[in-house]
Amino acid sequence: MKIFTITLTVILFSITLNAQNGPIDFEPDGFGADWTWTVFENDDNPPLEIIENPDKSGINTSDFVAQFTATQDGQPFAGVESLRGGPDLGPFVLDATNSTIRIMVWKSVISDVGIKLASPTGWSQGEIKVANTKVNEWEELTFDFSGFINPPDAEGQLDHIVVFPDFNDRGQDNVVFFDNITFGEPDGGGDEDEPATAAPTPQEDPSSVISLFSDAYDNVPVDTWRTDWSAGNLQDIEINGNPTKLYTNVDFIGIETVANQIDITGMTNFRIDIWSPNHTFFGVKLVDFGPSGEFGGGDDTEHQIDFVDVAQGEWISIDIPLSEFEGLMNRENIAQFILVGQPTGETTLYVDNVYFYDATSVNTNIVDLEEDMIELFPNPVLSGSEVNLSESVKEMTIVDFSGRVIDRALNTSIIQTNRLRPGAYFLQVITDDNKRQVLKLLVQ
Repeated sequence: MKIFTITLTVILFSITLNAQNGPIDFEPDGFGADWTWTVFENDDNPPLEIIENPDKSGINTSDFVAQFTATQDGQPFAGVESLRGGPDLGPFVLDATNSTIRIMVWKSVISDVGIKLASPTGWSQGEIKVANTKVNEWEELTFDFSGFINPPDAEGQLDHIVVFPDFNDRGQDNVVFFDNITFGEPDGGGDEDEPATAAPTPQEDPSSVISLFSDAYDNVPVDTWRTDWSAGNLQDIEINGNPTKLYTNVDFIGIETVANQIDITGMTNFRIDIWSPNHTFFGVKLVDFGPSGEFGGGDDTEHQIDFVDVAQGEWISIDIPLSEFEGLMNRENIAQFILVGQPTGETTLYVDNVYFYDATSVNTNIVDLEEDMIELFPNPVLSGSEVNLSESVKEMTIVDFSGRVIDRALNTSIIQTNRLRPGAYFLQVITDDNKRQVLKLLVQ
C-alpha cells in the first residue's frame, strides 16, 4: 500500500508539471475570469476587465473576453500578468505538446502583441512579439515557444503568463480585447482537436431564411439528425453555450425531414458551417421526394456538391447557390440531407447553422454609400489568387453578369477566387454600419 501511494504521488506530480490550466477563455465556467491579474507599467494601471464580448462575429463568438486599456502615458511594454506562485495558470514545463500558444485579439491599431512565460521567482527568457494584421475584428495570433528553455530554478517549472496587448509607443489610449489563449502543438494538435469557439453567427435577415439548425433563427421541424442507415455517430454538444452537432467516425450521415418536407422554391442558397480536425473531403447532398412526397415514387431528384482540400482546424462556411445543385429538378419537397466524409469513416465533423436563405431579399436597414469607400486590390486578379478589400466588411456577395450568386462570405476582408472563372463579376459589400457598395471585379 505504501509503495502504491508513493507511485501515485509521483504520477500526479508528473502530470501537474505539464498541465497548465487552459484554454484561458474568461468564461464563468472556464479559466481566467476569476484569476488574479496584475496590470503593470500602464500609468495609473487601470485594472484588467472581464466584459461581454463587444463583437461576437468572425472567429470569436464567445460570451466574455478580457479588456485591456493601454494608456497614452503608459510604457510601450505595459501589460498584465496572471498570479505568480499560485494556482491560476498552475506549474508546468514547455514541451512539444504545449509550446505553441495562440491568442485571439481585437485591436483598433496595428502593433505588436507580446507574450512571456515566467517562473514562480519571476525568471523569464523574455517575450515573443507578433503584430496583428487586422483591425476592428477578431484575429488569432500564434507564438512559437518551442525554442525556449524551461527555467533553471524551481525544477524547471513555469507558472504564470504575461501579456503585452499593445507593445507600442502610443499617441492616445488604445483599448484591446483578448481571449481564448490556448497551449498546443505546432501542427494544430492538442487543444485544436476541437473548436475553441462556436461557429460564427449568421447575419441573414430572418424573414429570408428557412433554418434547420441555428441559434440565430427559428428552426423548422427535423425528423432526425442521424438516420438509422447512417455510417457515423452523433452527439449533441455545446461550444461556449452554443448548441452544436458533433459527428464522429463519419462515412456518411443522413438527416431527414420526410414528415416535414421543405419547400425551398423561394430560396437561392444553402449554408452550413463545419469544423473538422482531420477531413480532406466534404460532400453535401440534397434530396427532393418530388410531388409524390415519397421516396422511390419515381419523381425523386438529388444532387451532391463535393469539396476537396477543405481547411482543417477552423470554422468553414459552406455557402452554395442552389443553382449549383443541377440534378435537383424539384425543390418543393426537400426530405433528405446527406453529409459525406472520407470513405475510411474516420472524419470528425462539427456542424452548426444549417439553413436556406434568399440572397436577393432586400434589407430595408441597408443604405447605399454615397461615395466609393471600399477598394479592391489587385483588380484585375488571376483566378485562384486572393483579392483584398481595403477594410473588413460584414457581408460580401459575388454575382455574375447573369445575376447568379457565385459566392458569399461574412465578416471578411479577403476574397478567394478559386471558384471564379475568368470574366467580370459584380461584388456587393455591406459594411458593419449597414452601408452598401457595389464594385466590379475582373478575373483573368
